[in-house]
Amino acid sequence: MHPSFDIGPVSLPAYFTLLMVGFTLAILLAHREGEKRGLDGNTILDLGLLMLFCGLAGSRALHVIADGQFWDYVHLCTDPSKVPALALGPGIRCASDAQCLGAGLGDVCETTSGLCRQSQDCLRVFKIWYGGYAYYGGFLLAVPVGLWFLRRRGMAIWQMADIAGWAIALGLVFGRTGCLLAGCCFGNVTNSPWGLSFPRHSPAWDKDVAAHRISQLAAHSLPVHPTQLYEAIACLAIFAYCLWRYRRGPRFDGQIFFIFMLNYAIFRFLVEFLRADDRGAWLGGLLSTSQLISLPLLGWSAWVLLRGKAWPGGAQATGGVHGKA
Repeated sequence: MHPSFDIGPVSLPAYFTLLMVGFTLAILLAHREGEKRGLDGNTILDLGLLMLFCGLAGSRALHVIADGQFWDYVHLCTDPSKVPALALGPGIRCASDAQCLGAGLGDVCETTSGLCRQSQDCLRVFKIWYGGYAYYGGFLLAVPVGLWFLRRRGMAIWQMADIAGWAIALGLVFGRTGCLLAGCCFGNVTNSPWGLSFPRHSPAWDKDVAAHRISQLAAHSLPVHPTQLYEAIACLAIFAYCLWRYRRGPRFDGQIFFIFMLNYAIFRFLVEFLRADDRGAWLGGLLSTSQLISLPLLGWSAWVLLRGKAWPGGAQATGGVHGKA
């Protein structure tokens, strides 16, 4: 776990930094590939920036609504005392706000209890640099907005989507690596030799303490499935396959995008069973929010791929730019 990149006096959040690196790289590669294929480069850059906004806004919104922290955000604005206070350690009382800030437990030292709290902050939900995203929220917002934007610009929608198919997968590799460094999106406790332990005050450590699996004296959490790495590796494989298939030439415009969506939905549905972080629970805790979203996306992708034609339809470039396998 390495939650920040420190460059002199500047400290950059690792997750958000890698997320931006992934977004930027994906946009630049999509721009270069699109121009090679005869698509308008300026429109691709405009689309990339729009997708960046949609990705951040949508994923943040789904996190707030579905990840089990909605009332914490509400209480931070209305009554911060209702947000659980945290201790620096067993028997250790804070003496200054700086101690709480340094430990990442809040920004106010409550002198009466010696615990760390967050101060009132009605804008915390908009402070995206603190983290807190749910990928599918961004995806569900970006897809309809992207379709609308490309149709409005007269761009070949599904030809652009084929580029996005492998570009999104590449961006997710960086995003999930950022999750690993931030300590979020962790898995269940495991005895496997590749299990990872996270340090004190990490989300995994907090969960172990709350479940009384370890004491507050423990330096690390119990070993857990590195689900962040599982997903990063899976997305790298999806990216490689989609790019290879794209280079060969899709059988129909949009095929690569739906190949990405199908494979990601399958993997995401399965890996959710190994995750232990809060991410919403439905049907009596049987499925998570991401699993519920994965199912219709999986069905849509499978139907389109079997049908051999993207749906909904969109503007197509005259003459086409893809070869056919």
